[in-house]
Amino acid sequence: MGKFQVIDHPLIQHKLTIIREKNCGTKVFREVVDEIAMLMAYEVSRDMPLEDIEIETPMGTSVQKTLTGKKVAIIPILRAGIGMVDGMLELIPAAKVGHVGLYRDHDTLEPVEYFVKLPADIADRQLFVVDPMLATGGSAIMAIDLLKRRGATNIKFVCLVAAPEGVKALQEAHPDVDIYTAGLDEKLNDEGYIVPGLGDAGDRLFGTK
Repeated sequence: MGKFQVIDHPLIQHKLTIIREKNCGTKVFREVVDEIAMLMAYEVSRDMPLEDIEIETPMGTSVQKTLTGKKVAIIPILRAGIGMVDGMLELIPAAKVGHVGLYRDHDTLEPVEYFVKLPADIADRQLFVVDPMLATGGSAIMAIDLLKRRGATNIKFVCLVAAPEGVKALQEAHPDVDIYTAGLDEKLNDEGYIVPGLGDAGDRLFGTK
């Protein structure tokens, strides 16, 4: 089973509270999501592999650590996932970015695919699939399904808020995928929204209804 981790750093928890507040406006919501994503990127990249290289310091020759060049791609699930990309790129600027467009059918609550554009070499990359919400798990499962069909093998899922139902569904569908969230919430309501959650992340990021 992949790792499940709630990243409970005080700065992340503080910022998550700011965006949960219903009176948080679009500008602040967008900025704080960006900040949380950057802070989470620090944690989700913790096990990236290192190797030894020999360098010259002002004091002479020394063997030190460097990233092994494991290539990274950030894959937002459209549209809300876009809000987490820039923050992660702040820490991992060389990452490629792919896009997976899914929307949730409001009658069936099932995800529908409408757009996929990925780096050609995703099979060689560490993929961070990002979406602010892990609710039913349907969109995350579908996105990871299609990435695996295209050769991806090294996938981590990163969200801001998760419902227990979504975590369970994603773990059962993709037991090899690590899941990182800033908050594990109480439940899903009858409409498939996370409670207490933060509402519709896409609408709040982009000022739509």
